[in-house]
Amino acid sequence: QAQLVESGGGLVQAGGSRRLSCAASVRTFSTYAISWFRQAPGKEREFVAAISWSGASTNYADSVKGRFAISRDNAKMTVYLQMNRLKPEDTAVYYCAATLTINRDTVYTSPGRFDIWGQGTQVTVSS
Repeated sequence: QAQLVESGGGLVQAGGSRRLSCAASVRTFSTYAISWFRQAPGKEREFVAAISWSGASTNYADSVKGRFAISRDNAKMTVYLQMNRLKPEDTAVYYCAATLTINRDTVYTSPGRFDIWGQGTQVTVSS
């Protein structure tokens, strides 16, 4: 059964850094495009960052561009989200999601595209 498990969340001060991990238990992990989403209380789930299964393509929401970096290690079946210069408005539950694709360099930003989701990890940024 395909599964994603996020870790690395916690409490961090504004301006600090945090690295989230998304460990996958799926067959042929290297053919899954992975994205990160987040959801703050009272708000809709929003796209944060995406990476193709080749790792060659990435995409970021404007709100995190230049501060966050997504990467993947297919040998470890893990995707990372390095978050730097965190702001209170980054506070949310962060989810990783996976979608199987034949397109090695395509990234996906719409939640509806994804059929495998993790349980989420809370990130709280204090001011």
